[in-house]
Amino acid sequence: MLKFLSKVKIEFNALDPRLASCMEFLAQCNARKAKESNPSCQVQVKRRTDDFPPKITVTFVNGVEETFDATSTPAQHIRNLILEKGQYLETEQMFREAGEKWPVVIPDEELQQPFTGIKVMDFLPIVLGFVLIEFALC
Repeated sequence: MLKFLSKVKIEFNALDPRLASCMEFLAQCNARKAKESNPSCQVQVKRRTDDFPPKITVTFVNGVEETFDATSTPAQHIRNLILEKGQYLETEQMFREAGEKWPVVIPDEELQQPFTGIKVMDFLPIVLGFVLIEFALC
């Protein structure tokens, strides 16, 4: 997860009962595997003393910053969003390195064309004991 990030900032009040997501996300960031994936990623923790709601701010390697409300967003959801965006960044980088335009734009006329590559198959179910296996007949 950290390999897509350059900075993580976690803010919470230690006495706030809504800090669970922050603590779980911090534990994920401090995991050995996460740290090894990007040792240069800065993980900052700001312990607050006011009533400010817990929040997590991440900065991606391309400089884009995103803030999550940690009171209503589970840590696993934040992690999944980071991984999705990271895969998008990897794809973008792969296209740029190959000299291709990004983002890929598909012309409307191509989107309206019928897809002729669909092959209809007949399925023959065969029952072996309690297991149903289907073989495709082309």
